[in-house]
Amino acid sequence: MSTTEPFWLRDPFWSRLNHVESLHLQLQNQHEAVRRELTAIPSARNSGFQDVWQRYCEVIRELDMTTAELEALRNRPE
Repeated sequence: MSTTEPFWLRDPFWSRLNHVESLHLQLQNQHEAVRRELTAIPSARNSGFQDVWQRYCEVIRELDMTTAELEALRNRPE
């Protein structure tokens, strides 16, 4: 491909987009699984709650980062 072609036809863009979308989807699934774990714990006083809550916060943080990366690709693809 020549460099005069639009950015969206260049391979690195699509590779990066596919990677970020895949990671984003994986994190969304992880978020849903951890959220279900949280709702299954009967009480916040339960000793397992803190561990699950920590995992939930980590997944949300990663999900936010990949969402920001997708937005960056959408707004400034090159």
